[in-house]
Amino acid sequence: MKRGIVLGLLLAAGVIAAVKAQPPQPQGAMVITVDKVKDNLFVLKGGGGNTAVFVNADGVTVVDAKNPGWGEPILAEIKKLTPKPVTRLINTHTHGDHVSGNVAFPATIDIVVQENTKANMEKMPIFKENNGRGMAKRTFKDKMTIGKGADQIDLYYFGPGHTNGDAIVVFPALRTAHTGDLFQGKSLPLVDPDNGGSALHYHETLNKVHAGIKNVDTIINGHMPAPTTPADLKEYEEYVRDFVTYAQNRKKTGKSVDEAAAGYKVPDRFKGYTAAAARVKPDVQVIYDEMDKKK
Repeated sequence: MKRGIVLGLLLAAGVIAAVKAQPPQPQGAMVITVDKVKDNLFVLKGGGGNTAVFVNADGVTVVDAKNPGWGEPILAEIKKLTPKPVTRLINTHTHGDHVSGNVAFPATIDIVVQENTKANMEKMPIFKENNGRGMAKRTFKDKMTIGKGADQIDLYYFGPGHTNGDAIVVFPALRTAHTGDLFQGKSLPLVDPDNGGSALHYHETLNKVHAGIKNVDTIINGHMPAPTTPADLKEYEEYVRDFVTYAQNRKKTGKSVDEAAAGYKVPDRFKGYTAAAARVKPDVQVIYDEMDKKK
């Protein structure tokens, strides 16, 4: 039994470590597809998390920079969209499929992240290997506003979830927000406790995002192919809350992590949502661990 428990914990740790490291996968040509979200706002898909490109009056702001090796393809694609230079890069959180491409960006650009994300990024080998190139230069705690008028960008942090530094990037004039992997798609969240993520607080943070971000009608997710809406975000909060309640109840009745994970099924009311076995067990483990710490 002890061997089984240890193996289960190692498997769960492996899932988290794989997401944080995000080593380059075997691939052919690096292909980026571009979708226009609204005037002057585009999403670049492929190679990791969704990258937003916001064309300002005097330059370009990029949100998230994908996996290792994808920085140059991002910059090449931006040149097709506008002759304006990239002046700013914002990372929504620390994971390798969102920050590794930073190292290819010009050393002169402004790189902005939530303060906990900078601390997390400083632990990543890729920035050490590149002598700090691509590391954040400015941070914020709860909110930051950059620019004004049509070029304004608002950055928010509402609490732990995917990590302890998940930034919400809002383009007020375009009524659009980029949520990174705090709302990555219609699947169970990946919670990274090594970078401060919290399963028990995840739905609370999502609820704060829904209540705190006003006048937005479009949401760019961390990985979904198409934008969603605030109503989708609220539904996702309900989905996560339902899962957390399920796991909490199973622990209270003495069920093991394996038993709780094996018994979970997506409720019928959450149509279109998935819960891969490789995600269910690590999430249940994190919930159990957090509950134990609260005792």
